[in-house]
Amino acid sequence: MTLKTLGTALDVLSKFTEQNSEWGLRELAKEMDMNHTVLYRILKTYESKGFLVQDHVTKRYELGSKMLDLLSAARHKVHLSDFAVPIMNSLSNETNESVFLTWRDGFAGTTVEISESPQQIKFAVSIGYKTPLYAGASCKVIMAFLPLEEQMKILQNGTKKFTDRTLVDKEEILSSLQEIKQQGWCYSEGEFSEDVFGIGVPIFGRDKKILGSLTVAGPIYRINPDKKSYFLDRLSKRKTEIEHYIQLLDVDEYQ
Repeated sequence: MTLKTLGTALDVLSKFTEQNSEWGLRELAKEMDMNHTVLYRILKTYESKGFLVQDHVTKRYELGSKMLDLLSAARHKVHLSDFAVPIMNSLSNETNESVFLTWRDGFAGTTVEISESPQQIKFAVSIGYKTPLYAGASCKVIMAFLPLEEQMKILQNGTKKFTDRTLVDKEEILSSLQEIKQQGWCYSEGEFSEDVFGIGVPIFGRDKKILGSLTVAGPIYRINPDKKSYFLDRLSKRKTEIEHYIQLLDVDEYQ
């Protein structure tokens, strides 16, 4: 087999994605602008080795058990951090602010990854830092997507003020969580740290289970409506990328 032939065969396999998990011969040949006979031989080779299977009724191909074995092996070697950190670095470069990934940890949110702003004045936290789920954008956006009974357990555990802007009244907190859930993101100013803004978006796993959040944060004096809109746009894109890898690796714990 030549390198060109191998490359073509790998291109065929790469067409089997979550969005397009099944292909018929003619459909795939048209998609790849490929000779039917050549493609047929590649598909049959993959089928004979267990990388693809063909439905005997529809005649369509999908990934076989051998491919799933390889994916399972890869999951044990690859960590989500290998993908999340480069994405966060890109987001920090796009926004010029600090970016951090927060994971739910009981009644708190734990900072698991950080990409610091290149600017001299910036918001800085440490990996492993815990924040109550009812305070600040990175945590409230997690709490907003928890079931009501879990929200109540968190609030029954007690609340305290970290700044003058921290909400401690249970009804006010629940009302703000409902608003956050409806809009799909959270913005805060000085709720946990004085003079710091945060814009957080939720990170979901399989079955829409809330796992954590992705947040851009910095000094309040640097934020304005245009920047806020831009940051939200970039956050939405980057969170989708991280969620893609979460589902690909099938993880719910951060590693």
